[in-house]
Amino acid sequence: MQQRSKFMQRTSALALAAVLALGMGVQAAGPDASTADDRREDLTVFYETLKDSHPNLFANTPEETFLARMAELTDQLGTASDVEFLFGLQSLAAFAGDSHTSVQVADSVVDQLNAYPMVLSWRDGHWYLTAVPAEERDLLGAEVTAIGGRSMAEVVEAFGRVLSADNPVKLRRQYRQVCNVADYYAYLGLAEAGEPLDLTLADGKTVSIAPMPYRSLGEAEIVQLGAEVPQPATAHQKRNYCALPLSGQVYYIQYNVCQEDPALPMEDFAAQVQADLEAGGYRRVLVDLRNNGGGSDGVIWPLLSVLRQEMDDGTQVVGLIGEATFSSAIINAVELQEMGIPLVGEAASGSVDHFGSVSGFSLPNSGIQIGVSSKYIDLGTLLDADAGRGVESLEPDIAVPQTMADTLAGRDTAVEWLLSHPETLEQREYPDAPLTRGRFVGLLYDAAGSPASAAEADFQDLLGIEWFLPAVNWAAETGVTGGTAEGAFAAARHLTWQEAAVFLVRAAETLGMEPETVRTAALPDALAEGAWNRTALELAWGWGLLPEDAGSTAKITRAQGAAMADALEALL
Repeated sequence: MQQRSKFMQRTSALALAAVLALGMGVQAAGPDASTADDRREDLTVFYETLKDSHPNLFANTPEETFLARMAELTDQLGTASDVEFLFGLQSLAAFAGDSHTSVQVADSVVDQLNAYPMVLSWRDGHWYLTAVPAEERDLLGAEVTAIGGRSMAEVVEAFGRVLSADNPVKLRRQYRQVCNVADYYAYLGLAEAGEPLDLTLADGKTVSIAPMPYRSLGEAEIVQLGAEVPQPATAHQKRNYCALPLSGQVYYIQYNVCQEDPALPMEDFAAQVQADLEAGGYRRVLVDLRNNGGGSDGVIWPLLSVLRQEMDDGTQVVGLIGEATFSSAIINAVELQEMGIPLVGEAASGSVDHFGSVSGFSLPNSGIQIGVSSKYIDLGTLLDADAGRGVESLEPDIAVPQTMADTLAGRDTAVEWLLSHPETLEQREYPDAPLTRGRFVGLLYDAAGSPASAAEADFQDLLGIEWFLPAVNWAAETGVTGGTAEGAFAAARHLTWQEAAVFLVRAAETLGMEPETVRTAALPDALAEGAWNRTALELAWGWGLLPEDAGSTAKITRAQGAAMADALEALL
């Protein structure tokens, strides 16, 4: 325990209270919902407004389940405390399975809450005590495996009944932010109201932590783990964005919020980054989104343009994501992947596709603030990088979780790993994901030897940052593709078998090939039916460029696309 002592700091616990308040979205006090009639009106307004405002409130839970829970809450309106009424509303919002649709905590309710003077933190797959009462300082750093006789996985799952989350990572993060609120444990049947919370440690011991009024946390004597540890150069800065060199070879950019800094507009920051990169001769650039909880996804675009130019000049760019990466920052992270940039770190709490664009309203009597999503953001309709994914946590291409040992040593695990691995990193493969038009043209371009093109393609729907952009330029210049009937390229649209055949035949012709017929079997009915370019289908089939199972699957996979490109390359 003496070894741990240097990582402990005595605190008034005001910081602990502040973290909790921020995590729960505390709002200013409003009128009290003191009667059953007031609460009934609030409940009705809450439900009807969610239905009217949310693009698909019942996407994850049938309406009948909502209504059954509404009936339960209605029966309790005259007996429930303000805290229980609030939690009841949160349980309804949780049914949406939408991290952005949530019920915030009114200040008047905070006065009624009780809390355990502790904090649990997640590191490398485990839960640790990182703040405890001063008299329990020996517990600092201890791994917690169960609470109230239930495994930590079961505890987090139980909190999912009242916390809004659309993926397990977000739920875990939400739990971490309210893990010391005693009233939640009582409401969920995980502990007795007013009684100590029993924690089971990894060594088999059980310890108990008594609750106290939430407002009294500021008077408690609490110790924290790691408070005196020196911070790494990449520690979270209280700026929207900033940059610094980490070595003569590595340049580091921290992007913390998707919002312009009035003192340093993004265009000026991007120009500064460009000047640094041109002067420094850096081999690798790190773009850190691990502390970014969102905002406006378009703010970063001047920086992406600079990075695209640097990549064209041979600079490696790597993105960093973590649990706090959320909302618009997820969009930006997937845009990095669209550029061909690998992501390193930990799974994000934000989902790839997700409900978002939050609007808010207040309940008429309690004044409780509600956030509700106004649209569904389907990145798969815009970005090839999203193909095959959906409402799921954004995973890094290379997982490098922050460890507790490194946290206590003041080291950034992911950045240290990157500094020790200078080799070119690859994105994770998703072979079963649907093949898009953009990716297939990119594969054909690589198969053709990546020939230079003289002009840029005039497709207005291209973003200008795509990894396959040179391929599209080549394909447009050589006639491999003329785009869609609408004059767009539709890079993220799933490729059809007929489009694949047309692209293959045109690419072969562009490359001056005269392939021999190697397959005499008739064109499969699945390909022939409804064909708009039967000639291209028959040629690609006869040349052996289409796989034997062509047409048997509704969607072409990335693996099948790679095989077709390999077949074309084999003819060269």
